[in-house]
Amino acid sequence: MGVLENLEPKKVWTIFEQICQVPHPSKKEGKIIEFLMNFAAENGLQAKKDELGNILMIGEATPGYENLPTVVLQAHMDMVCEKNNDTVHDFDNDPIVPWIDGDWVKATGTTLGADDGMGVAAALAILTDKSVAHGPIEALFTVDEETGLTGAYGLKPGFFTGKKLLNLDSEDEDIIFIGCAGGMDTVITYPYQTEPVAAGQFAVNVTVRGLQGGHSGGEIDKGRSNALKVLAAFLWDCAKEYGAKIATIQGGNLRNAIPREAEAVIVFDAKYKEDVRVAVNCYSAECARVAAMTDPGVKVDIESVEVPAESMTAKCTIDLINALLACPHGVQSMSAKMPGLVESSTNLASIKTLEGNKVYIQTSQRSAIDSQKKLIARSVGAAFEIIGAEVQHGDGYPGWDPNPDSELLKAVVESFKKVYNGKEPEVTAIHAGLECGLFLEKYPGMDMISTGPTLAGVHSPDEKCYIPSVERWYNFLKEVLVNIK
Repeated sequence: MGVLENLEPKKVWTIFEQICQVPHPSKKEGKIIEFLMNFAAENGLQAKKDELGNILMIGEATPGYENLPTVVLQAHMDMVCEKNNDTVHDFDNDPIVPWIDGDWVKATGTTLGADDGMGVAAALAILTDKSVAHGPIEALFTVDEETGLTGAYGLKPGFFTGKKLLNLDSEDEDIIFIGCAGGMDTVITYPYQTEPVAAGQFAVNVTVRGLQGGHSGGEIDKGRSNALKVLAAFLWDCAKEYGAKIATIQGGNLRNAIPREAEAVIVFDAKYKEDVRVAVNCYSAECARVAAMTDPGVKVDIESVEVPAESMTAKCTIDLINALLACPHGVQSMSAKMPGLVESSTNLASIKTLEGNKVYIQTSQRSAIDSQKKLIARSVGAAFEIIGAEVQHGDGYPGWDPNPDSELLKAVVESFKKVYNGKEPEVTAIHAGLECGLFLEKYPGMDMISTGPTLAGVHSPDEKCYIPSVERWYNFLKEVLVNIK
Protein backbone atom coordinates (compact mmCIF):
# COMPACT_ATOMS: atom_id res chain seq x y z
CA MET A 1 0.00 0.00 0.00
CA GLY A 2 1.26 3.44 -0.88
CA VAL A 3 1.86 6.02 1.82
CA LEU A 4 -0.35 8.62 0.14
CA GLU A 5 -3.13 6.61 -1.49
CA ASN A 6 -5.65 7.19 1.31
CA LEU A 7 -5.42 10.96 0.96
CA GLU A 8 -8.10 12.85 -0.97
CA PRO A 9 -8.50 13.21 -3.86
CA LYS A 10 -7.30 9.64 -4.02
CA LYS A 11 -6.59 9.61 -7.77
CA VAL A 12 -4.38 12.71 -7.60
CA TRP A 13 -2.34 11.46 -4.65
CA THR A 14 -1.99 7.95 -6.08
CA ILE A 15 -0.61 9.32 -9.35
CA PHE A 16 1.68 11.72 -7.50
CA GLU A 17 3.13 8.85 -5.47
CA GLN A 18 3.72 6.94 -8.71
CA ILE A 19 5.59 9.98 -10.05
CA CYS A 20 7.73 9.98 -6.88
CA GLN A 21 8.89 6.48 -7.81
CA VAL A 22 10.25 7.69 -11.16
CA PRO A 23 13.52 9.70 -11.13
CA HIS A 24 12.98 12.94 -13.05
CA PRO A 25 15.83 15.44 -12.60
CA SER A 26 16.03 18.38 -14.98
CA LYS A 27 17.75 17.45 -18.26
CA LYS A 28 17.40 13.76 -17.37
CA GLU A 29 13.69 13.24 -17.97
CA GLY A 30 13.96 9.99 -19.95
CA LYS A 31 12.35 7.84 -17.25
CA ILE A 32 9.44 10.21 -16.59
CA ILE A 33 8.85 10.59 -20.33
CA GLU A 34 8.57 6.80 -20.57
CA PHE A 35 6.21 6.79 -17.58
CA LEU A 36 3.95 9.42 -19.14
CA MET A 37 3.82 7.76 -22.55
CA ASN A 38 3.00 4.41 -20.90
CA PHE A 39 0.33 6.12 -18.79
CA ALA A 40 -1.31 7.47 -21.94
CA ALA A 41 -1.22 4.07 -23.64
CA GLU A 42 -2.60 2.24 -20.60
CA ASN A 43 -5.49 4.71 -20.33
CA GLY A 44 -6.35 4.89 -24.02
CA LEU A 45 -5.22 8.50 -24.43
CA GLN A 46 -3.81 9.94 -27.63
CA ALA A 47 -0.28 11.24 -26.98
CA LYS A 48 2.60 12.65 -28.95
CA LYS A 49 6.16 13.65 -28.10
CA ASP A 50 8.38 16.22 -29.78
CA GLU A 51 12.14 15.95 -30.31
CA LEU A 52 12.87 17.59 -26.93
CA GLY A 53 10.64 15.24 -24.96
CA ASN A 54 7.67 17.57 -24.45
CA ILE A 55 4.48 15.49 -24.35
CA LEU A 56 0.92 16.36 -25.37
CA MET A 57 -2.00 14.15 -24.31
CA ILE A 58 -5.52 14.58 -25.73
CA GLY A 59 -8.61 14.23 -23.61
CA GLU A 60 -11.89 14.01 -25.52
CA ALA A 61 -14.81 16.09 -24.32
CA THR A 62 -17.32 14.57 -21.94
CA PRO A 63 -20.59 13.89 -23.85
CA GLY A 64 -22.63 17.08 -23.82
CA TYR A 65 -19.59 19.34 -23.39
CA GLU A 66 -18.18 19.11 -26.91
CA ASN A 67 -18.92 22.78 -27.65
CA LEU A 68 -16.73 24.12 -24.85
CA PRO A 69 -13.39 25.60 -25.94
CA THR A 70 -10.26 23.44 -25.79
CA VAL A 71 -8.36 23.99 -22.55
CA VAL A 72 -4.64 23.34 -22.21
CA LEU A 73 -3.57 21.96 -18.82
CA GLN A 74 0.17 22.59 -18.55
CA ALA A 75 2.79 21.39 -16.08
CA HIS A 76 6.52 20.63 -16.21
CA MET A 77 7.76 17.11 -15.63
CA ASP A 78 11.21 17.84 -14.15
CA MET A 79 12.03 18.59 -10.52
CA VAL A 80 14.68 20.44 -8.52
CA CYS A 81 17.07 17.93 -6.95
CA GLU A 82 18.31 19.13 -3.56
CA LYS A 83 19.20 17.05 -0.51
CA ASN A 84 20.60 17.52 2.94
CA ASN A 85 24.32 16.88 3.30
CA ASP A 86 23.71 13.88 5.53
CA THR A 87 21.18 12.31 3.14
CA VAL A 88 22.38 9.55 0.81
CA HIS A 89 20.30 9.82 -2.36
CA ASP A 90 20.97 9.30 -6.07
CA PHE A 91 18.42 11.46 -7.91
CA ASP A 92 19.20 9.69 -11.19
CA ASN A 93 18.11 6.31 -9.85
CA ASP A 94 16.49 6.49 -6.41
CA PRO A 95 12.79 7.19 -5.81
CA ILE A 96 11.62 10.13 -3.74
CA VAL A 97 10.35 8.83 -0.38
CA PRO A 98 7.27 10.81 0.74
CA TRP A 99 5.86 10.79 4.23
CA ILE A 100 2.97 12.45 6.04
CA ASP A 101 3.64 14.99 8.77
CA GLY A 102 0.29 16.19 10.10
CA ASP A 103 -1.37 18.18 7.32
CA TRP A 104 1.73 18.15 5.12
CA VAL A 105 3.42 15.70 2.76
CA LYS A 106 7.21 15.89 2.85
CA ALA A 107 10.13 13.92 1.44
CA THR A 108 12.83 12.11 3.38
CA GLY A 109 15.88 14.38 3.27
CA THR A 110 15.28 15.61 -0.27
CA THR A 111 13.09 17.89 -2.31
CA LEU A 112 9.60 16.42 -2.71
CA GLY A 113 9.03 17.28 -6.38
CA ALA A 114 5.51 18.59 -5.76
CA ASP A 115 6.89 21.43 -7.89
CA ASP A 116 5.56 20.44 -10.39
CA GLY A 117 4.66 16.82 -9.75
CA MET A 118 1.33 17.92 -8.28
CA GLY A 119 0.53 19.77 -11.50
CA VAL A 120 1.35 16.68 -13.57
CA ALA A 121 -0.67 14.45 -11.24
CA ALA A 122 -3.72 16.74 -11.33
CA ALA A 123 -3.69 16.90 -15.14
CA LEU A 124 -3.39 13.11 -15.43
CA ALA A 125 -6.17 12.65 -12.87
CA ILE A 126 -8.53 14.93 -14.82
CA LEU A 127 -7.77 13.07 -18.04
CA THR A 128 -8.69 9.73 -16.47
CA ASP A 129 -11.33 10.68 -13.89
CA LYS A 130 -14.68 9.65 -15.40
CA SER A 131 -16.55 11.74 -12.84
CA VAL A 132 -15.02 14.99 -14.17
CA ALA A 133 -17.02 16.85 -16.82
CA HIS A 134 -15.00 18.88 -19.31
CA GLY A 135 -14.69 20.06 -22.87
CA PRO A 136 -11.75 19.08 -25.09
CA ILE A 137 -8.49 18.97 -23.13
CA GLU A 138 -4.87 19.12 -24.22
CA ALA A 139 -2.46 18.22 -21.41
CA LEU A 140 1.01 19.63 -22.09
CA PHE A 141 3.98 18.33 -20.08
CA THR A 142 7.25 20.17 -20.68
CA VAL A 143 10.85 19.20 -19.95
CA ASP A 144 13.61 21.13 -18.20
CA GLU A 145 11.63 24.00 -16.74
CA GLU A 146 13.83 24.28 -13.68
CA THR A 147 17.22 24.70 -15.34
CA GLY A 148 16.53 26.78 -18.42
CA LEU A 149 12.92 26.37 -19.63
CA THR A 150 14.38 24.63 -22.67
CA GLY A 151 11.24 22.57 -23.22
CA ALA A 152 9.09 25.69 -23.52
CA TYR A 153 11.82 27.42 -25.54
CA GLY A 154 11.93 24.63 -28.10
CA LEU A 155 8.19 24.10 -28.34
CA LYS A 156 7.12 24.41 -31.97
CA PRO A 157 4.07 26.50 -32.94
CA GLY A 158 1.15 24.20 -33.64
CA PHE A 159 2.15 21.50 -31.15
CA PHE A 160 -1.14 22.21 -29.36
CA THR A 161 -4.28 24.02 -30.54
CA GLY A 162 -6.03 25.38 -27.44
CA LYS A 163 -6.24 29.13 -26.86
CA LYS A 164 -6.90 28.98 -23.12
CA LEU A 165 -4.17 27.63 -20.86
CA LEU A 166 -4.14 26.72 -17.17
CA ASN A 167 -0.55 26.61 -15.93
CA LEU A 168 -0.49 24.26 -12.90
CA ASP A 169 2.83 25.42 -11.48
CA SER A 170 1.97 27.87 -8.70
CA GLU A 171 2.31 27.39 -4.96
CA ASP A 172 -0.61 29.04 -3.17
CA GLU A 173 -4.19 27.86 -3.61
CA ASP A 174 -5.59 31.29 -2.69
CA ILE A 175 -3.69 33.17 -5.41
CA ILE A 176 -4.39 33.33 -9.15
CA PHE A 177 -1.33 34.49 -11.04
CA ILE A 178 -1.71 36.46 -14.26
CA GLY A 179 1.91 37.54 -14.85
CA CYS A 180 5.50 36.67 -13.99
CA ALA A 181 9.01 38.04 -14.11
CA GLY A 182 11.49 37.33 -16.87
CA GLY A 183 14.90 35.96 -16.02
CA MET A 184 18.44 35.28 -17.18
CA ASP A 185 21.59 33.61 -15.91
CA THR A 186 25.06 35.04 -15.45
CA VAL A 187 27.88 32.55 -14.96
CA ILE A 188 31.45 33.36 -14.00
CA THR A 189 34.69 31.44 -14.46
CA TYR A 190 37.58 32.73 -12.38
CA PRO A 191 41.07 31.40 -13.24
CA TYR A 192 43.27 31.75 -10.16
CA GLN A 193 46.97 31.45 -9.44
CA THR A 194 48.29 28.91 -6.94
CA GLU A 195 51.35 28.58 -4.75
CA PRO A 196 52.80 25.76 -2.63
CA VAL A 197 51.66 25.70 0.99
CA ALA A 198 54.64 26.57 3.15
CA ALA A 199 55.84 24.51 6.10
CA GLY A 200 54.19 25.30 9.42
CA GLN A 201 50.74 25.93 7.93
CA PHE A 202 47.48 24.64 9.38
CA ALA A 203 44.32 23.76 7.39
CA VAL A 204 40.63 23.78 8.34
CA ASN A 205 37.38 23.26 6.53
CA VAL A 206 34.98 26.12 7.28
CA THR A 207 31.33 25.12 6.89
CA VAL A 208 28.10 27.13 6.82
CA ARG A 209 24.92 25.11 7.17
CA GLY A 210 21.43 25.18 8.64
CA LEU A 211 20.06 27.98 6.45
CA GLN A 212 16.55 27.76 5.06
CA GLY A 213 17.40 28.60 1.45
CA GLY A 214 14.37 28.34 -0.80
CA HIS A 215 13.15 29.47 -4.20
CA SER A 216 15.15 32.38 -5.56
CA GLY A 217 11.95 33.96 -6.86
CA GLY A 218 9.28 33.11 -4.30
CA GLU A 219 11.49 33.43 -1.20
CA ILE A 220 13.94 36.14 -2.29
CA ASP A 221 12.01 38.76 -0.30
CA LYS A 222 11.97 36.76 2.95
CA GLY A 223 15.34 38.11 4.12
CA ARG A 224 16.91 34.66 4.31
CA SER A 225 20.68 34.42 4.52
CA ASN A 226 22.80 33.33 1.57
CA ALA A 227 25.38 30.70 2.60
CA LEU A 228 27.93 32.03 0.10
CA LYS A 229 27.67 35.53 1.53
CA VAL A 230 27.91 34.22 5.09
CA LEU A 231 31.01 32.20 4.21
CA ALA A 232 32.66 35.03 2.27
CA ALA A 233 32.28 37.45 5.19
CA PHE A 234 34.08 35.07 7.54
CA LEU A 235 36.79 34.30 4.97
CA TRP A 236 37.41 38.04 4.55
CA ASP A 237 38.15 38.34 8.27
CA CYS A 238 40.43 35.29 8.20
CA ALA A 239 42.33 36.56 5.16
CA LYS A 240 42.80 40.03 6.62
CA GLU A 241 43.54 39.05 10.21
CA TYR A 242 45.42 35.76 9.82
CA GLY A 243 46.64 35.73 6.22
CA ALA A 244 44.39 32.78 5.37
CA LYS A 245 44.34 31.52 1.79
CA ILE A 246 41.66 29.49 0.05
CA ALA A 247 42.52 25.99 -1.13
CA THR A 248 39.03 24.97 -2.29
CA ILE A 249 35.56 26.50 -2.02
CA GLN A 250 32.10 25.23 -2.85
CA GLY A 251 28.50 25.89 -1.96
CA GLY A 252 24.98 26.04 -3.31
CA ASN A 253 23.77 23.92 -6.17
CA LEU A 254 21.09 25.30 -8.48
CA ARG A 255 20.78 28.76 -10.02
CA ASN A 256 17.16 29.13 -8.85
CA ALA A 257 17.74 28.12 -5.22
CA ILE A 258 19.08 30.39 -2.48
CA PRO A 259 22.18 28.53 -1.24
CA ARG A 260 21.72 26.82 2.12
CA GLU A 261 25.21 25.42 2.66
CA ALA A 262 28.79 26.35 1.73
CA GLU A 263 32.31 25.36 2.72
CA ALA A 264 35.95 26.25 2.08
CA VAL A 265 39.27 24.72 2.97
CA ILE A 266 41.66 27.46 4.07
CA VAL A 267 45.31 27.43 5.17
CA PHE A 268 47.10 29.79 7.57
CA ASP A 269 50.04 29.86 9.94
CA ALA A 270 49.60 27.25 12.67
CA LYS A 271 50.16 29.87 15.37
CA TYR A 272 46.71 31.28 14.57
CA LYS A 273 44.73 28.05 14.87
CA GLU A 274 43.24 28.86 18.28
CA ASP A 275 42.51 32.43 17.19
CA VAL A 276 40.59 31.10 14.19
CA ARG A 277 38.62 28.68 16.37
CA VAL A 278 37.62 31.51 18.69
CA ALA A 279 36.76 33.70 15.71
CA VAL A 280 34.48 31.08 14.14
CA ASN A 281 32.64 30.53 17.43
CA CYS A 282 32.05 34.25 17.82
CA TYR A 283 31.00 34.60 14.19
CA SER A 284 28.60 31.64 14.41
CA ALA A 285 26.96 33.16 17.48
CA GLU A 286 26.63 36.53 15.74
CA CYS A 287 25.08 34.91 12.64
CA ALA A 288 22.56 33.13 14.87
CA ARG A 289 21.71 36.39 16.62
CA VAL A 290 21.28 38.38 13.40
CA ALA A 291 19.32 35.65 11.60
CA ALA A 292 17.25 34.48 14.57
CA MET A 293 13.98 35.18 12.76
CA THR A 294 14.89 34.11 9.22
CA ASP A 295 17.46 31.32 9.69
CA PRO A 296 17.35 30.10 13.29
CA GLY A 297 19.36 26.97 12.46
CA VAL A 298 22.40 28.73 11.00
CA LYS A 299 25.75 27.39 12.18
CA VAL A 300 29.33 28.18 11.16
CA ASP A 301 31.92 25.62 12.16
CA ILE A 302 35.43 24.42 11.38
CA GLU A 303 37.27 21.14 11.53
CA SER A 304 40.94 20.38 11.01
CA VAL A 305 41.83 18.74 7.70
CA GLU A 306 44.99 17.51 6.03
CA VAL A 307 47.13 20.41 4.81
CA PRO A 308 46.85 20.57 0.99
CA ALA A 309 49.91 20.82 -1.23
CA GLU A 310 48.89 24.20 -2.67
CA SER A 311 46.41 27.02 -2.29
CA MET A 312 45.34 30.19 -4.05
CA THR A 313 47.78 33.05 -3.77
CA ALA A 314 47.01 35.73 -1.21
CA LYS A 315 45.97 38.14 -3.99
CA CYS A 316 43.63 35.65 -5.67
CA THR A 317 42.10 34.79 -2.30
CA ILE A 318 41.37 38.42 -1.48
CA ASP A 319 40.16 39.16 -5.01
CA LEU A 320 37.68 36.27 -4.97
CA ILE A 321 36.37 37.08 -1.50
CA ASN A 322 35.96 40.76 -2.39
CA ALA A 323 34.08 39.86 -5.58
CA LEU A 324 31.73 37.55 -3.67
CA LEU A 325 31.03 40.27 -1.13
CA ALA A 326 30.56 42.90 -3.84
CA CYS A 327 28.27 40.73 -5.98
CA PRO A 328 24.66 41.90 -5.62
CA HIS A 329 22.22 39.46 -4.07
CA GLY A 330 18.57 39.72 -3.09
CA VAL A 331 15.78 42.18 -3.89
CA GLN A 332 16.90 45.06 -6.07
CA SER A 333 13.57 46.89 -6.54
CA MET A 334 9.86 46.59 -5.70
CA SER A 335 6.98 47.00 -8.14
CA ALA A 336 5.24 50.36 -8.31
CA LYS A 337 2.30 48.75 -10.19
CA MET A 338 1.64 45.99 -7.66
CA PRO A 339 2.51 46.98 -4.08
CA GLY A 340 4.31 44.22 -2.22
CA LEU A 341 5.53 42.48 -5.39
CA VAL A 342 9.25 42.18 -6.03
CA GLU A 343 10.09 43.78 -9.36
CA SER A 344 13.78 42.86 -9.71
CA SER A 345 16.18 40.57 -7.86
CA THR A 346 19.37 38.57 -8.25
CA ASN A 347 20.58 35.34 -6.67
CA LEU A 348 24.22 34.46 -5.98
CA ALA A 349 23.47 30.77 -6.37
CA SER A 350 26.49 28.49 -6.33
CA ILE A 351 30.27 28.23 -6.38
CA LYS A 352 32.59 25.30 -6.97
CA THR A 353 36.32 24.76 -7.45
CA LEU A 354 37.11 23.08 -10.78
CA GLU A 355 40.16 21.22 -11.98
CA GLY A 356 42.68 23.43 -13.74
CA ASN A 357 42.67 26.13 -11.04
CA LYS A 358 39.29 27.63 -11.84
CA VAL A 359 36.32 28.66 -9.76
CA TYR A 360 32.86 28.44 -11.35
CA ILE A 361 30.04 30.67 -10.06
CA GLN A 362 26.35 30.63 -11.02
CA THR A 363 23.94 33.52 -10.55
CA SER A 364 20.44 34.31 -11.81
CA GLN A 365 18.58 37.58 -12.34
CA ARG A 366 14.82 38.21 -12.45
CA SER A 367 12.81 41.28 -13.34
CA ALA A 368 9.43 42.30 -14.70
CA ILE A 369 11.35 44.93 -16.71
CA ASP A 370 13.71 43.56 -19.34
CA SER A 371 16.14 46.50 -19.22
CA GLN A 372 16.46 46.19 -15.42
CA LYS A 373 17.12 42.48 -15.67
CA LYS A 374 20.02 43.16 -18.04
CA LEU A 375 21.35 46.03 -15.92
CA ILE A 376 21.46 43.84 -12.80
CA ALA A 377 23.21 41.11 -14.79
CA ARG A 378 25.85 43.64 -15.83
CA SER A 379 26.30 44.69 -12.20
CA VAL A 380 26.85 41.06 -11.20
CA GLY A 381 29.33 40.59 -14.04
CA ALA A 382 31.19 43.78 -13.17
CA ALA A 383 31.97 42.52 -9.65
CA PHE A 384 33.91 39.63 -11.19
CA GLU A 385 35.30 41.21 -14.35
CA ILE A 386 37.30 43.54 -12.09
CA ILE A 387 39.29 40.54 -10.83
CA GLY A 388 39.88 39.15 -14.32
CA ALA A 389 37.10 36.55 -14.40
CA GLU A 390 35.28 35.50 -17.56
CA VAL A 391 31.60 36.44 -17.48
CA GLN A 392 28.88 34.95 -19.68
CA HIS A 393 25.26 36.11 -19.81
CA GLY A 394 22.50 33.74 -20.92
CA ASP A 395 19.79 34.72 -23.40
CA GLY A 396 17.17 34.67 -20.69
CA TYR A 397 13.43 34.26 -20.99
CA PRO A 398 10.62 36.82 -21.27
CA GLY A 399 8.22 37.89 -18.59
CA TRP A 400 4.46 37.49 -18.83
CA ASP A 401 2.63 40.81 -18.91
CA PRO A 402 -0.56 40.69 -16.78
CA ASN A 403 -3.96 40.95 -18.51
CA PRO A 404 -6.53 41.84 -15.82
CA ASP A 405 -9.32 41.92 -18.47
CA SER A 406 -8.80 38.26 -19.41
CA GLU A 407 -12.00 36.31 -20.17
CA LEU A 408 -10.37 33.20 -18.73
CA LEU A 409 -9.58 35.08 -15.53
CA LYS A 410 -13.25 36.01 -15.11
CA ALA A 411 -14.30 32.37 -15.38
CA VAL A 412 -11.55 31.31 -13.00
CA VAL A 413 -12.50 33.89 -10.35
CA GLU A 414 -16.19 32.87 -10.58
CA SER A 415 -15.22 29.22 -10.18
CA PHE A 416 -12.96 30.00 -7.23
CA LYS A 417 -15.72 31.86 -5.38
CA LYS A 418 -18.13 29.00 -5.96
CA VAL A 419 -15.76 26.33 -4.60
CA TYR A 420 -14.41 28.50 -1.76
CA ASN A 421 -17.83 29.64 -0.49
CA GLY A 422 -17.72 33.18 -1.83
CA LYS A 423 -14.10 33.91 -0.95
CA GLU A 424 -12.30 36.18 -3.41
CA PRO A 425 -8.93 34.93 -4.67
CA GLU A 426 -5.95 37.21 -4.73
CA VAL A 427 -5.11 38.06 -8.35
CA THR A 428 -1.54 39.15 -8.89
CA ALA A 429 1.75 38.50 -10.66
CA ILE A 430 4.60 36.36 -9.36
CA HIS A 431 8.29 37.18 -9.17
CA ALA A 432 9.27 33.62 -9.99
CA GLY A 433 9.60 32.57 -13.62
CA LEU A 434 6.88 30.62 -15.39
CA GLU A 435 6.78 29.17 -18.88
CA CYS A 436 3.78 31.33 -19.80
CA GLY A 437 5.88 34.16 -21.26
CA LEU A 438 7.43 31.73 -23.74
CA PHE A 439 4.04 30.28 -24.66
CA LEU A 440 2.79 33.78 -25.37
CA GLU A 441 5.69 34.40 -27.76
CA LYS A 442 4.88 31.28 -29.76
CA TYR A 443 1.09 31.47 -29.44
CA PRO A 444 0.12 35.17 -29.55
CA GLY A 445 -3.28 35.88 -28.04
CA MET A 446 -3.14 32.91 -25.67
CA ASP A 447 -5.34 33.51 -22.60
CA MET A 448 -3.58 32.13 -19.50
CA ILE A 449 -3.65 31.94 -15.73
CA SER A 450 -1.45 30.05 -13.28
CA THR A 451 -2.68 28.18 -10.23
CA GLY A 452 -1.62 25.41 -7.85
CA PRO A 453 -2.03 23.85 -4.41
CA THR A 454 -0.20 25.27 -1.42
CA LEU A 455 3.47 24.32 -1.29
CA ALA A 456 6.22 25.54 1.02
CA GLY A 457 10.01 25.31 0.98
CA VAL A 458 10.21 24.54 -2.72
CA HIS A 459 13.68 24.07 -4.24
CA SER A 460 14.96 22.86 -0.85
CA PRO A 461 14.79 19.63 1.17
CA ASP A 462 12.18 21.39 3.30
CA GLU A 463 9.69 21.29 0.39
CA LYS A 464 6.22 20.20 1.50
CA CYS A 465 2.66 20.12 0.15
CA TYR A 466 -0.36 21.13 2.24
CA ILE A 467 -2.75 18.18 2.09
CA PRO A 468 -6.11 20.01 2.57
CA SER A 469 -5.28 22.42 -0.25
CA VAL A 470 -4.99 19.67 -2.85
CA GLU A 471 -8.60 18.53 -2.64
CA ARG A 472 -9.94 22.10 -2.72
CA TRP A 473 -7.67 22.98 -5.63
CA TYR A 474 -8.67 19.89 -7.61
CA ASN A 475 -12.37 20.69 -7.09
CA PHE A 476 -11.64 24.24 -8.22
CA LEU A 477 -9.98 22.97 -11.43
CA LYS A 478 -13.00 20.76 -12.13
CA GLU A 479 -15.31 23.75 -11.73
CA VAL A 480 -13.15 25.90 -14.04
CA LEU A 481 -13.38 23.28 -16.80
CA VAL A 482 -17.19 23.54 -17.00
CA ASN A 483 -17.30 27.30 -16.41
CA ILE A 484 -15.13 28.34 -19.38
CA LYS A 485 -17.27 29.64 -22.20
